[in-house]
Amino acid sequence: MKPSDYTPNAAINTRTVVPVILSGGSGSRLWPVSRGSFPKQFWPLLSDKTLLQETALRGEQPGFGRPVVVCNADHRFLIAEQLREVGITNARIVLEPMGRNSAPAIAAAALLIAEENPDAVMWVMAADAAIKDPSALNAALAVAVDAARQDYIVTFGMKPTKPETGYGYIERGSEFADVPGAYRVAKFLEKPDREQAAEFIRDERYLWNSGMFVARASTLLSEIEAFEPLVYSSVRNAVQDRTCDSDFERLSVEHFAQSPDISIDYAVAERTKKAAVVPGDFGWSDIGSWDALWELTPKDADGNATSGDVFLDGAKNCYVRSDGIVATVTGVEDLIVVVTKDAVMVSHRDRAQDVKKMVARLTAEGRPEALSHNRVYRPWGFYESLIQGDRFQVKRISVDPGQKLSLQKHFHRAEHWVVVAGTAVVTRDADQIMVRENESVYLPLGAVHRLENPGRIPLTLIEVQSGPYLGEDDIVRIEDVYARA
Repeated sequence: MKPSDYTPNAAINTRTVVPVILSGGSGSRLWPVSRGSFPKQFWPLLSDKTLLQETALRGEQPGFGRPVVVCNADHRFLIAEQLREVGITNARIVLEPMGRNSAPAIAAAALLIAEENPDAVMWVMAADAAIKDPSALNAALAVAVDAARQDYIVTFGMKPTKPETGYGYIERGSEFADVPGAYRVAKFLEKPDREQAAEFIRDERYLWNSGMFVARASTLLSEIEAFEPLVYSSVRNAVQDRTCDSDFERLSVEHFAQSPDISIDYAVAERTKKAAVVPGDFGWSDIGSWDALWELTPKDADGNATSGDVFLDGAKNCYVRSDGIVATVTGVEDLIVVVTKDAVMVSHRDRAQDVKKMVARLTAEGRPEALSHNRVYRPWGFYESLIQGDRFQVKRISVDPGQKLSLQKHFHRAEHWVVVAGTAVVTRDADQIMVRENESVYLPLGAVHRLENPGRIPLTLIEVQSGPYLGEDDIVRIEDVYARA
């Protein structure tokens, strides 16, 4: 029986279902767009909304609980702003002090949810997946929720469309008599080689492992405690000793650091006797490579998918994206070409999974492009480097209305600020100075200073730094409204 043919025992929108969004990882296979400082879930890769926004909106259904987002602390303001842009203002944003994989992250969410309702059903999703058919997803979710109510830990198994070697697989077992449309998990299988993947696609028992889970908070916690007691105890203590600032809940660094680094698949899914799978065919993709994005993007008559300022001549079956300068591609086939302001990536589509190897090489060489974009986002706005020399650097700084930078000083550089749009209030030692368009202010080395935008439009200025060392770590924060160290 297909999930779309099944009528659940109780409509899911009248029962407590809590969306849990995991926003971790760097998405290195989508470099140079996705990087550690600004990973793929924050980019609008398929529509005018980012992947995070699309994921969060799937959980905005009548009767569902307030969403829980577990994320890297460095991304907290970005996540809060992107959720606000789509009207989600009630999310619980839980900050991991360091990455410990999915099992500790899910344990943290389950413990927080269980404080209010241990029997609430968690719908755990990655922030960076794509869904083509939301109605089919909701039909499968109805089955999964009913199975979760009966104490199963449910995942969604996707019907394979090709012999994919980048996904794990699930072997489907027998169907449950009490929850039609849900099946026992016979086996979880690691990512196969091409020959194995070709065999799997010919056998309807084998499904792609979507990585989404549906289960009661109490069920997940009891299984985590049984199989990984150190994960359970460490995260429980981290949750109990959490602190709150602004709209964020910070897990205890001391306790969370003691948790093993382990995925929920290894910790629970592959070991529990409660594993279930609901087959689905709703156009799921984890967008794990540029080739996957090519498949999901509309194409021209020659099979080319493009984004940005792109010109093609005689190209076939290519994915070409430019987020900066014009990109032209002539007389080639099956290529991926991605252009950003500070990097160009060219790969054959068959080698799309290998982009992460190049990122590892760049990281080993200490190249900043491996992890950071030229434009760096901060809770107050962003900055980007325009020119850099031996003892000077020129940056563009944009400050959002009503925001301000930390009160700070530098030991190795002086700064000159020129306002080009908006109005700035500049603190310089004991003085407060109003700086308008086409006016400037000088900040000598060692001066205690702050930049603030009191207006209703973005403040844009050009910053000229000079000194023997211009690194971002030459900042001593004296006061900061964003609670940064």
